[in-house]
Amino acid sequence: MFLEIKDIHKSFGTGESRIEVLKGLDMEIGKGEFCVLLGPSGSGKSTLLNIIGGIESADEGSISIEGEYLADMTEKKLSQYRRKHLGYIFQMYNLIPNLTVRENIEVGAYLSDHALDVDELLQILGLTDHQKKLPNQLSGGQQQRTAIGRAIVKNPDILLCDEPTGALDYNTSKEILKLIETVNLKYGNTVVMVTHNDAIKDMADRVVKLRDGMIRKNYLNEHKIPVVDLDW
Repeated sequence: MFLEIKDIHKSFGTGESRIEVLKGLDMEIGKGEFCVLLGPSGSGKSTLLNIIGGIESADEGSISIEGEYLADMTEKKLSQYRRKHLGYIFQMYNLIPNLTVRENIEVGAYLSDHALDVDELLQILGLTDHQKKLPNQLSGGQQQRTAIGRAIVKNPDILLCDEPTGALDYNTSKEILKLIETVNLKYGNTVVMVTHNDAIKDMADRVVKLRDGMIRKNYLNEHKIPVVDLDW
């Protein structure tokens, strides 16, 4: 299995203020799968995403990608792992304000040995005509497209998306989801997306529902539908 998560525990705080956020999670995600982590605020989904991304470490348990265990990695190796294997898309765009759209995306390309073609990507993202603009000259949707471009230009094995449409209106959200769907199909990246929007699960290959730090459901979607048919 491509991504294996075994008996993951995570707590925050100490003593009486200690809160157990993840309570022994087990799951597997196949290569190229589109996986949605669904659950209410506080269910532990973003914490799990951060542990997969090597941003936080688990208290117990293990995560392995193609047989490589994150816990065995030195800080340097972990940094290389993030650089080589992972792309991140957050709710906040985190663009570099004094760089153009094209330059923000090229920042991601510099991190990769096998980067995608920037011009082709700008075309797919619908940003060709905006490539010389700075972030403050863009709409929210255009900024999020730029952030997606920066994440996927390095052609990561895994694309981690934390509420990527959380700050966007309905139509723009559908556009962004369509882009992520296109990237998954065109380049075969494994996608792990955190959301509290129940409708988004219908576009996924795998749906994992979390509540109170535990997996309540984990199933393959037998009736996956394209983004264009989603409604909420």
